[in-house]
Amino acid sequence: MAPPAGGSAPGSPARRRAVAMDAAARHPRPTREELAAAAQRTIPDVIAPGLDVLFVGINPGLWSAATGWHFARPGNRFWPALHRGGFTPRLLHPSEQDELPGYGLGISNMVARASARADELTPAELLEGAQILTAKVARYRPRWVAVVGVTAYRIGFARPKAAFGPQPEPLAGARLWVLPNPSGLNAHFTPETLGAAFGELRAAVTAD
Repeated sequence: MAPPAGGSAPGSPARRRAVAMDAAARHPRPTREELAAAAQRTIPDVIAPGLDVLFVGINPGLWSAATGWHFARPGNRFWPALHRGGFTPRLLHPSEQDELPGYGLGISNMVARASARADELTPAELLEGAQILTAKVARYRPRWVAVVGVTAYRIGFARPKAAFGPQPEPLAGARLWVLPNPSGLNAHFTPETLGAAFGELRAAVTAD
């Protein structure tokens, strides 16, 4: 379907830029001092019982800890990939994260504490985080769990050969999937290939 006269197609580069500019106007960037003060903070999960998919990040970055929004740092491609993959009908800004349960989606993390980089986490933290996540999944009973980051999954769940995609073992009764890390630092995946990876999960969830 063609966009309205003078408008942009949903999900188009022009539309994404417009969303980003509008969000930037409404939500000022955290200051350097605010980011520094956010280290070690935690942020609440976006979660509800019986979700279709619980997405699990590695841990909050400083930008997320400063704002209270998951995957909040500009350049993180989680929200565009969620839209490209067909999970949301439009591109959401991180500040709209509370709309996710209405789409059957939620967000948690392997490790709760914020850090500037995920590689600051220790293997022990990831192992403990995997146990906490397992208990959380048993409590909230999502149909699928999607861990966003294969290295964290390999370490936390002691699966050193795990690959992207569906995993053979369930997690507390939920189907398990591993997605690429959407960080802008992950140069192995473009916005298009990342969106396609999310789309593969979406197809599996729809078919299940």
